[in-house]
Amino acid sequence: MTPATTNGSHSGKTLEFKGVFPAPPTPTNADGSVNEKALRAMLEDNIANGVGGFWMAGSTGEGPILTEEARATVARVSGEVTNGRALAIMHVGAISTASAAKAAKEAKESGCAAVCCVPPFFFRTTDQSRIDHYKAVADAADGLPFFVYNLPQLTQVETVPALMEKFMAAVPTIVGLKHSAANFMDIRAFADMGLKCFSGNGALPLPALTLGAVGTVDAPLSIAPWHYAELFSAWERGDMARAQELQDGVSEIVKVVRMFDAPSDVCKTILSERLGIDMGRSIPPVNRLTAEQQQEVLKRARALDLTKVHAPVGV
Repeated sequence: MTPATTNGSHSGKTLEFKGVFPAPPTPTNADGSVNEKALRAMLEDNIANGVGGFWMAGSTGEGPILTEEARATVARVSGEVTNGRALAIMHVGAISTASAAKAAKEAKESGCAAVCCVPPFFFRTTDQSRIDHYKAVADAADGLPFFVYNLPQLTQVETVPALMEKFMAAVPTIVGLKHSAANFMDIRAFADMGLKCFSGNGALPLPALTLGAVGTVDAPLSIAPWHYAELFSAWERGDMARAQELQDGVSEIVKVVRMFDAPSDVCKTILSERLGIDMGRSIPPVNRLTAEQQQEVLKRARALDLTKVHAPVGV
């Protein structure tokens, strides 16, 4: 399969690394395998509602604890569904360099548009060890654009601008990052470095854009793609009043996803009802909702029309 590129298009739409890139959950069966039918339905739903691409198998997608077989399935299905219609950025971060490099090779072969990767985690590493890790992953991706995943709250490594400069010097395919660190002002610094910086905070899409972010990557986008797509469209056409109105409505969506500290299970619960396909449950030891908590999530989601199938953009 030929990988998608930023020059690709579908129905006249130019595909670029910008805008709304949901970080969706990974639908699974009871045995832990990927539910391909559910994954395809979820991607189709989001594409129909105007997203520009996806950040697959990230933290909400439970990428670091997927089996290598399941991770390869996510890459294959993502490449097939998005081909020429959206851009799939495949997260390949793993506890070993060999596993991460294997995933990067599979992402390339599957037609994903780019790879993204957290720095090495669990074991303490030096800057040089992190550089070597990223070089191996980038080499395996064989020329695909590379996005750094800045997620210090889970990896214990923060990619500050000075460290990013070292990464960029060693890995020429680095084009951007997802910035999920607390220092919001670094978005401006990364933008000034010429990077495509996606904000990892779904609660603040508009402020991130004003600082120079190219868009947002986060879990809430997967359950309300129409809301975020309209906000980004308003921003692009300079309708700040509408963009601010939509920004004001984001908080309630984000609150639902953050209920009970179980974002993956929350998203799977909501999408299961909306699409009529069982998305499965989070993979242990990731937090799961109790039956009572699921009902509370659905109650809140229904009130926000998150369980209702929305008409495709332009219909």
